[in-house]
Amino acid sequence: MQIISSVEEMQSYVTRLRGKGQLIGLAPTMGALHEGHLSLIDMIREKSDVVIVSIFVNPTQFGPNEDYDRYPRQMEADLAACEARGADIVFMPDREDILPPDFSTYIEENEYSQGLCGISRPGHFRGVATIVAILFNVCRPDFAVFGQKDAQQAAVLQKMVKDLYFPVEILVAPIVREGDGLAKSSRNRYLEVGERTDAVRLSQALNIGKDIVAHGNLSVDRIKAEVTHHLSQSRRIRIIYVEIVDKDTMKPEREVRPGQSLLTLAVWLDQTRLIDNMIL
Repeated sequence: MQIISSVEEMQSYVTRLRGKGQLIGLAPTMGALHEGHLSLIDMIREKSDVVIVSIFVNPTQFGPNEDYDRYPRQMEADLAACEARGADIVFMPDREDILPPDFSTYIEENEYSQGLCGISRPGHFRGVATIVAILFNVCRPDFAVFGQKDAQQAAVLQKMVKDLYFPVEILVAPIVREGDGLAKSSRNRYLEVGERTDAVRLSQALNIGKDIVAHGNLSVDRIKAEVTHHLSQSRRIRIIYVEIVDKDTMKPEREVRPGQSLLTLAVWLDQTRLIDNMIL
């Protein structure tokens, strides 16, 4: 496994790979890797000759009162995990290489990014789209993979790729969960024991919604009410949103369309922000 930190070296390396006709896969991450991240490597490996994992904690996607400074960083463990999973290259650029002091160009998607986390985290998706576009230009992947847990992010990036004609195919990997249903997330390590117990309510709430649809009730209002009620049973949880949207466009649904509608939620669990979702 090769570790590259220089933008120029990365660009030169992928130019040589492309000259040999090799297909390149990219798994963009912010590090603090867990099994969910590593599943991205597995998925992209099936399509690619060379797998690149990027590790960059993107400051532009954090709001002024968010957790950029304390976001978990564990470079040695991340490198060991990438090597064990079979990554070919880890791209670990410095902040100044990606965002030099005179940086002033941003990409903003203005449709799929407007609701959900776009409301509660203004500027977040602009930061995501900008850095992912930079990674695409530096690494020049044929394929890039993102996790279903960040469903709105995946939708925004698919729209960016379509609108701006990036020659990249976006893959979306299924959510990887703990044995008790909690979606794996780097922020789970913030949770204390009592908080960890209450965090399971997120996946339980999603399954309640799934069961309602399975019994033939397609009412958006009924599902949102039941999900909200279940989450509200914990005094630690403050609901940011509970919504049912089209899984491709993130637009609100009037009635559930099985297989197409996405039940998605975000909460504060004490001081930790958690998200989760499930296709109904």
